[in-house]
Amino acid sequence: MKNIVILISGGGSNMAAIVRAALQDDWATRLDARVAAVVSNKAEAGGLVFAREQGIATEVLDHRGFGSREAFDAELARVIDRHEPALVVLAGFMRILTPGFVARYEGRMVNIHPSLLPAFTGLHTHQRAIDAGCKFAGCTVHRVTAELDVGPIVDQAVVPVLPDDTAETLAARVLVEEHRIYPRAVARLMQG
Repeated sequence: MKNIVILISGGGSNMAAIVRAALQDDWATRLDARVAAVVSNKAEAGGLVFAREQGIATEVLDHRGFGSREAFDAELARVIDRHEPALVVLAGFMRILTPGFVARYEGRMVNIHPSLLPAFTGLHTHQRAIDAGCKFAGCTVHRVTAELDVGPIVDQAVVPVLPDDTAETLAARVLVEEHRIYPRAVARLMQG
């Protein structure tokens, strides 16, 4: 069976969407895959509770305990590699990864970003879309590369930007689409 390792930093709603899909017999059987572990850089990440409740192994690796990004990423790789993942999934993992770490998982690490890439890389995507006068916003699943938020696009979903939208209301609509497309993209990648 192929393993998936998911990295989170917070509530883990995208992780939960993937786990729920993976717990469905048809999904797991068709893909011959399972979520083997959820790893967080924050002990208080709410998503860890959900993962434990599903019987998934969890680990915490606090980035603040390391003298450099490289040292943290090296230990993170050791933690991930214990689970022999076919795919590493970033689901709200709020750390910029070093080029060496990204190279280690080249072609088998994905992220979800709350904009229609290549527009609005980085943070504050929803407010930036509103400020720019965009009529549409959305989310993108992409392969992770050393350059932030520019890897090859795997899947996207679009939502309208409404005249009275705030960053929060737009974010809520985009999140619904994230929960829909991320499990689908992971399934597609696991199928090869």
